[in-house]
Amino acid sequence: MRVAELKNNTIITAERENEALNNRKGALVKVLGCGLCGSDIVKLRQHLVKDGTVLGHEIVAQIVDIDSETSFKNGDVIITSHHIPCGKCEYCKNGNVSMCRHFKETNIKPGGFSELVFVSNEHLKNVAYLKPDNLANDEAAFYEPLGCCIRAVKRAQLNKNSTALVIGLGSIGILMAQALKAFGMNVIGCDLISSRVELLKSLGIEAFNVSEMCESIKADGVFMTSGSDKAIPTALKYVRDGGKILVFSSTAQNFGYANNEIYYRELTVLGSYSPSPADLKDSLELLKNKDVKVKGLSTVYPLENLQKAINDTLDNKILKAYIKIL
Repeated sequence: MRVAELKNNTIITAERENEALNNRKGALVKVLGCGLCGSDIVKLRQHLVKDGTVLGHEIVAQIVDIDSETSFKNGDVIITSHHIPCGKCEYCKNGNVSMCRHFKETNIKPGGFSELVFVSNEHLKNVAYLKPDNLANDEAAFYEPLGCCIRAVKRAQLNKNSTALVIGLGSIGILMAQALKAFGMNVIGCDLISSRVELLKSLGIEAFNVSEMCESIKADGVFMTSGSDKAIPTALKYVRDGGKILVFSSTAQNFGYANNEIYYRELTVLGSYSPSPADLKDSLELLKNKDVKVKGLSTVYPLENLQKAINDTLDNKILKAYIKIL
């Protein structure tokens, strides 16, 4: 490896210097708005971040200053994700992109609940896109969470026309159900809140209150988008023998799945966490083509009302909060 030069008695290789220069490239963006993710709320409630940490990652933003090798320019309104896999490690090679160490280390700086954010050149190259003109800002903010759902659909590897049951019809459940339908599944959704059941029905997808579920329903794949501990026995009840349960939420008590259920029924239980760049690209297409409809799913709050947005989300008063910055 060629040595570039000696600086401050430290040998700097050409490769490392190029990497350092690349890390300084990117764009300063003013955040127009940012979706409030359930993971943001979990981090706050469980004190998983240090005081002073700025959360938020579902951003829509306008470029105000840029030094990048991409075609983006000042004035462009973009959407971006916050993590990028390296594509080279064993995690990436095995499809576990969200376990990639580089993935976990990359982020926008600071988080999206702020007026200005730095988006690196690597983000611009891999996970950033111009906001489609036919999407309002609060609609475009679903780009990253829908990408998460698309990865879950792909990880489940269900055959086309399989029966998929979505348990929990919050914003993620509504996205998941639509993503499954877009990928050719026969979808059923269920929830305890009647308004959410009716919302999914209005989108052309069969849905039930959990108390009204037909005992004969047996799903090839169950997608657990509810964080309620009661979702686990519901999933076990309605998955067919030999079927799959995809876990897409954490539960408060960290209860698990009964070993004998998995063993004797040959069930597959798997998790899915965060999207790859390919999943995000698919997300953009589904949103742009209105194959996944998100109009009206968000309630808009100004930044100074962020705490109210969190409280209203926890109290099930709203489906999804979008924090308008500018």
